[in-house]
Amino acid sequence: MSELYTTVNGAASVKSTQNRKPATKRRLHQALRTAVVSIACLIAAAVAVPAFAQTTYAINPAKSQVQFSLSGFHEVAGHFAVSSGSITFNRTTGVMSGKVEVAAASGNSGETSRDKKMDKDQLKVKKYPAISFTPAKFTGTLNKTGSSTVQVEGTFTLLGKPHAITLPMTVDINGTGCTAKGSFVIPYVKWGVKDPSNFLLHMDKQVKIDLAFDGTLSN
Repeated sequence: MSELYTTVNGAASVKSTQNRKPATKRRLHQALRTAVVSIACLIAAAVAVPAFAQTTYAINPAKSQVQFSLSGFHEVAGHFAVSSGSITFNRTTGVMSGKVEVAAASGNSGETSRDKKMDKDQLKVKKYPAISFTPAKFTGTLNKTGSSTVQVEGTFTLLGKPHAITLPMTVDINGTGCTAKGSFVIPYVKWGVKDPSNFLLHMDKQVKIDLAFDGTLSN
């Protein structure tokens, strides 16, 4: 009777262990499915945040302008026309892309003969018809509305040669409307532009640039 009891209980013990194995596997599979779903949700959230923060700034050339001023024997000032501009930026990361282009031949200093000389000798507009700025990143806080001050890092291309610069910009946002203004100095002679000075007329080797962009924002 003792042996029979042991056998019966042994069989029952084996059967109970066999029943627990499928249950353990089911719990393991469920845990794995839960983990996979959680990871997928985290990845989706990580992707969704930058996408939501992505904004495009379409610059209106008709309402935008690039002004310049050059000191020397007497100050020379004028402006260039913006030919195109579209910038995409991420409010969260500060990463930027796009380009702003200025028509090199649009330089207007108020004196026709001087502008023709600038087109031919300084800017060589037939070979280099565009002056451009390609932003890469901004630092600082960009408010969703009102005024903000940021630093924009990017590449300024003059006479076909790229130059890394950082522009301080004041940005004003009102709904979908946006204006951006900034000033910086270019060592134009150092960057390969022919010095307009002569034995009678001496000009500074740097030119001040003032940007004034007007456009609209969209997500």
